[in-house]
Amino acid sequence: MNKPLGVKRLLQLLGVVLLGWAVGQLFQSARPVGRDVGDNPVARSLLRDRQVPSSGAADPTLALVVFTDYQCPACRLAAPAMDAAVASDGQVRILYRDWPIFGAASERAARIALAADRQGIYPPLHRLLMAERRRLDDRVLAEAVGAAGGDWHRVLADLRRYDAAITAQLDRTRDAARRLGLAGTPSYLIGPLLVEGAMDEAGFRRAFAAARDAIASAPGSTGTR
Repeated sequence: MNKPLGVKRLLQLLGVVLLGWAVGQLFQSARPVGRDVGDNPVARSLLRDRQVPSSGAADPTLALVVFTDYQCPACRLAAPAMDAAVASDGQVRILYRDWPIFGAASERAARIALAADRQGIYPPLHRLLMAERRRLDDRVLAEAVGAAGGDWHRVLADLRRYDAAITAQLDRTRDAARRLGLAGTPSYLIGPLLVEGAMDEAGFRRAFAAARDAIASAPGSTGTR
């Protein structure tokens, strides 16, 4: 029978774990942020698209395009960190690209969110759905629409009325993701830098700084305009 670990041994193991975490953080902070796609015409088009839902600074110095899925665990984990970093920066505008890759429930949620954009409630609804841990059935979606200040029945009507436009928007996002070579969600186009995978708040702030440095070193190549 194995003997329980003593306090000294537990402290030693905890020290090893913390040291490993610290080393991992050090390597992460030293690693280049994303890859530069500033010359990619798809990236340029995404950064300049003003027909998609957005939030953040009205007159930004940096655009952040987020490819996301409401059922993606990593998206949900990173969403509050992204919002906090954007709020702290004050000069970033988020451009939302719904990319439902986690099945029918993701597709339904994305379509509902895009229909709700006709009522101007996409950003608060997006945040509510990212924080939602229940199954995203219509009951939960209707509740979220109401909490965001919207009318569920109008959402359903707009879903039917604008079905072709919503489908086209989702198709454009899928095509852009394919052409950029994205592996999945979440993915972020931050100015000219393409970053795949979730980040914490410090990671987003570091990415903002790196993107601005890249823009400054190549004036006019990309950015918010």
